[in-house]
Amino acid sequence: MSLPDDRRAIALFLDMMAAERGAAANTISAYSRDLAQASEALGGKFAEADARALEALIHEWRDLAATSLARKLSAVRRFFAFLVSEGLRADNPAGDLGAPAKGRPLPKTLSREEVDRIFAVVEEEAATGPAGLRQKALIELLYGSGLRATELVSLPRAAIKPGTPYAVLKGKGDKERMVPVSSRAGEAVDAWAKTLAPGAKFLFPSGSTHMSRVRLFQIVKRLAAAAGISPLKVSPHVLRHAFATHLLEGGADLRALQSMLGHADIATTQIYTHVQSAHLVELVNRAHPLAGARQDD
Repeated sequence: MSLPDDRRAIALFLDMMAAERGAAANTISAYSRDLAQASEALGGKFAEADARALEALIHEWRDLAATSLARKLSAVRRFFAFLVSEGLRADNPAGDLGAPAKGRPLPKTLSREEVDRIFAVVEEEAATGPAGLRQKALIELLYGSGLRATELVSLPRAAIKPGTPYAVLKGKGDKERMVPVSSRAGEAVDAWAKTLAPGAKFLFPSGSTHMSRVRLFQIVKRLAAAAGISPLKVSPHVLRHAFATHLLEGGADLRALQSMLGHADIATTQIYTHVQSAHLVELVNRAHPLAGARQDD
């Protein structure tokens, strides 16, 4: 029996939990959300994940409340045990899965060299046709404007106007914020928009609606692999983190960055300052009036 895609596999599992185990409706609902989030995080390849991919996934959840983490672990373990029991998988990669150690959450990011490698692939593939142009517009906006995945895929066609260096978006809680649109991102969007059918509602349409977050994850992870970077290391959220960390390294103001990222609390933005230590040391050594001065004993 072949392994079904994530959506079908999760539906089969939830049906079993309801029919055979008599799980409560709240439990079914929670497991449904947890497994859908796992699928999204792994680019729609959750059911076929190996132990390494699951460990990376659980590490992403390490700072959740103990009860939430325990429920998610239970959902993952039960899901893979179900796949094995149904003969859909021969192995159970979740068998030895344990809770990760707690610690201060630090955002994953990419080096400038890694970003350059991704963009080298993007530029090469942009010449292949509309799909390449769409991909270029997506990545330019992810890294150049720091958009959340949901914000990006659901952008209205008119959200980014030619020649306008910013866009006004509705983010979490329907709060509006202004985000920068670099000239190169604007050019990439304009080139892609010219391929769209007249009257298209979304900038990145798919059928009657817009591109899904899962599809965006798949595009980003494929690009990472093509650039020689582990797909486990890269996601749309990681490119958003790279946008933030590289701006701070370049001397951006923390308050301005908070506004661009749409963080309600500046404490959320301050977590990015961990990447600045080397930059700050270099700055002090170069610019402080006492730097390099000899001190007498």
